[in-house]
Amino acid sequence: MLKHSPSRSRLTSLLLASLLFTLTACPGDDTSNDGGTPITDGGTTDGGPIDEGPAVCADGKKHSTDEACDDSNNVSGDGCSFDCQEVEIGFECPTPGQKCVVGTACGNGVIELGDVDAGATPEVCDDRNKAGGDGCAADCKSIEPGWSCPFQGQRCRAAECGDKIIAGDEECEDGNTVPTNGDGCSDTCRLEPGYKCDPGQPCARTTCGDGKKEGTEQCDDGNNDMGDGCSPLCVLEPRCVDGTCESRCGDGVILPNDTTEECDDGNVRANDGCSSTCKLEEGFACTRVTETPPNTVEIPVVYRDFRGRANNVGGVFHPDFDDANGNELGIVGPLYTGLLGTDGKPQYAKEGITSNTTHGKTAFDQWYRDTPNVNITEVGTLTLNKQGATGSYLFNNPAFFPLDNKGWVARGLENKGANGHNFSFTSETRYWFEFKGTELLTFNGDDDVWVFINGRLALDLGGVHGALDGQVDLKDTQVTTKLNLQKGKIYEVVVFQAERHQTASSYKLTLNNFETQRTNCESTCGNGTVDVGEQCDLGNANGPGYGKCSLTCIWNARCGDGIPQYKFDETCDDGNTNDNDECPNNCKVDPG
Repeated sequence: MLKHSPSRSRLTSLLLASLLFTLTACPGDDTSNDGGTPITDGGTTDGGPIDEGPAVCADGKKHSTDEACDDSNNVSGDGCSFDCQEVEIGFECPTPGQKCVVGTACGNGVIELGDVDAGATPEVCDDRNKAGGDGCAADCKSIEPGWSCPFQGQRCRAAECGDKIIAGDEECEDGNTVPTNGDGCSDTCRLEPGYKCDPGQPCARTTCGDGKKEGTEQCDDGNNDMGDGCSPLCVLEPRCVDGTCESRCGDGVILPNDTTEECDDGNVRANDGCSSTCKLEEGFACTRVTETPPNTVEIPVVYRDFRGRANNVGGVFHPDFDDANGNELGIVGPLYTGLLGTDGKPQYAKEGITSNTTHGKTAFDQWYRDTPNVNITEVGTLTLNKQGATGSYLFNNPAFFPLDNKGWVARGLENKGANGHNFSFTSETRYWFEFKGTELLTFNGDDDVWVFINGRLALDLGGVHGALDGQVDLKDTQVTTKLNLQKGKIYEVVVFQAERHQTASSYKLTLNNFETQRTNCESTCGNGTVDVGEQCDLGNANGPGYGKCSLTCIWNARCGDGIPQYKFDETCDDGNTNDNDECPNNCKVDPG
């Protein structure tokens, strides 16, 4: 056998290379062929593209246009799909013909380590998105301060209530080392009604009516008027004209056939089941109140306190209070034709007509309007309780004195009346309902009571008198025709009342079938039943870990979720229960 020295072999190689160059290149030519572009991988010859030949999966050559990868085999689950059309989630296939390597794919819901040996930074969280500010950083490589991301593929949550960092479902952090209820920020760091909480500072009460929307206020128009779109409790009201309403997220009313709102729980706060845009949120069971009516209903009420003739201090009093007795109809117009004014208040109908208990339009217009130095306004709620099998809602107080030790008495400018009570006041409350033709409203009380439905007078118990009964029966088609009601539309019922004589005071209101469609959401995860908004619920078995139902009732990573969980030794996951296809039901493919 002849042996060549290294120097002779090198010389031979150089001579061959020189001869090859002489045969293929002319003086003055560049490295292009016949005016074509330079020859590179995937470049051109003779002015056209290189012919790569047919794409053959598993030949170890990645066809530039027809293949996503080629790892020299036809097996899925190893990074390159069986047909070479897809680089599988969690893999990278940088070198054709070579094995694919585990990579990272932030946003796929799987926490992946990547090629740590090559210096890659492993993921520490993956919440199925690439957005920051939600606990898991945009690159999935870090958890943001104040957050905890215990379960891969799920929303991150607040690390701890009381750490002074608002995160997850938290709305406030008032700096308490031991979070408590009743100070504006609850023990779960949610705002309590009527409070605002600046981060790291003690919470403070908001003032509804000061024109500044703060804390839990949905609105603040700077007045105590009802029916103008913002209630005196700073809660959004429906805006309706003759039964036709505009869709307003947060007003607590879902309009018939409205597709813009999935829910409406009467607020615009997120993370309570119904989002700030009235979309359903995961992890909550949300039902319509028409399906499961609540045990109680609270409706806002506005009181205005006056100084009556009998108990005045210094001779300052309102002439309509504690002056005369007797029933009197027609003070605010004839039944069914008496209309609310453009400001939603009753219109005085006795101008130029003798009145036994009132003293003219100017005095009457002060009854339900804020008037400095004449009345003092107090805002509250009436709580109506559900009545057994009838399903009606009742407020009943035979000793109705909501302003005792308030108003003018509290200021020392009016003496207490009989039995130490504060008499001489009015009340106004409103409620919206979807007309079905089955509604019945009954009232018992003193003194004046007027009920308006769809802006028209539906009940007149005017005058100074003892407790009287009255009702509005919307099953009566003659009544509903006079009130111009149409089934399926939303209408407002308004109850105006006045207490004008210091003998007794009672208020009994019953609403039967006066309902609107609104949403009630509850966090039900852990009760062992898969409720609306939940993917799973195994009760006490909920918890972290592969294949388990999480503490927020969303499936953790598991075989069958359609995502190959390579961290848990899955090699495939087609998301079905067919055990005879390419991916068996244990999510493991035998490469053999």
